[in-house]
Amino acid sequence: MQQADVARPAGSGPLPDLGNTATAFAHKSSKELWRAYWLFRIIGTPWLTNLGSSFTKAALALHLPVKGLVKATVFKQFCGGENIGESLVTARKLAESGVGTILDYSVEGEGDATAMDGTAAEILRTIAAAKGNGAIPFSVFKPSGLIRTDVLARLSAGERLTADEETAWQQGRERVMHIGQAAHDAGVPLLIDAEESWTQAALDKLVVEMMERFNKERAVVYNTAQMYRHDRLAYLRELLQQAKAKGFRVGMKLVRGAYMEMERERAAEKGYPDPIGATKAVVDADYNEALRFCMGHIDRMAVLNATHNEDSTLLLAKLMQEAGIAKNDPRIHFGQLLGMSDNISFNMAAAGYNVVKYVPYGPVRKVLPYLIRRARENTSARGQTGRELALIIAERKRRAQS
Repeated sequence: MQQADVARPAGSGPLPDLGNTATAFAHKSSKELWRAYWLFRIIGTPWLTNLGSSFTKAALALHLPVKGLVKATVFKQFCGGENIGESLVTARKLAESGVGTILDYSVEGEGDATAMDGTAAEILRTIAAAKGNGAIPFSVFKPSGLIRTDVLARLSAGERLTADEETAWQQGRERVMHIGQAAHDAGVPLLIDAEESWTQAALDKLVVEMMERFNKERAVVYNTAQMYRHDRLAYLRELLQQAKAKGFRVGMKLVRGAYMEMERERAAEKGYPDPIGATKAVVDADYNEALRFCMGHIDRMAVLNATHNEDSTLLLAKLMQEAGIAKNDPRIHFGQLLGMSDNISFNMAAAGYNVVKYVPYGPVRKVLPYLIRRARENTSARGQTGRELALIIAERKRRAQS
């Protein structure tokens, strides 16, 4: 989002009302609201989600004519389009409500060198689209789309690479560094998504190298901390010490995390300590402490509070108030996924805070793994699905009565 010429002090007034459905859904027609209602009803029913996911995968594999149905339903809810051009239409619509866009190329599972080169080229195109465009404050990439995950796992475990693996590592590192340089030159902050714990250590080292190179004057490169990992608070503290010692600034995206079941299953299978916090309360406490830590060192850090949790959203707003930091301070953003938690995104934006939506895009067939994962994550997070439905129902009733 374009930053205003005059900063708006956070002040000491009331915090935004995240239950205001009129503001949350002002950008949606009644037809769009009805479609979202039924979509979340289906997502909230596990057997329907699993059946629909399996059917859709099979139908697309057999080239049955279901693309139009997918694109008009789950794709339309959670994706911006099949390409950057279509996604820019979504970005312009979000910008009308003061919400920024992060173009997120969400093709998954293509691990050969040619595909990775293609992914790198696409990410460079997102940077070009964001350059000078106030509606697109960040670019983003997922490292496993650019570097072989088996190589990252061996490096993270401290194992020696074979000649082939060393070549793959150098090629992947070159892709990442080239993207970092392009983002720096374009003045576009770059988010680096997190991966599973057994590959993250190698990525953390690579990100520090990027921060040393590109974050001298301001945070261009942002790492991602999955706060459901019980070691991430210690990681944040160590990273800040490195930044002070080496003279760079820290960019940090905070999330709770996306791989909990996989992490716990692998830890049990291989017999190492579970890397995940023991309870949800522990994870929530760590997340909020990470927010306090970043705000306590905001002179050297920038933070994207990427959460669908209302308490953590309002906590950051309160911390900004207490510190007298402007709502539109360019070091602080709030973020959610397209199609989810509109009550947070649009109410925070209406109150004057910097808000962004992750806007996934890509060909329907290639984005399908992302969509299935998103649907299943929503199914397992019943509280989130229930909250989405309750807000939609409240807004439909409000419109019916107005």
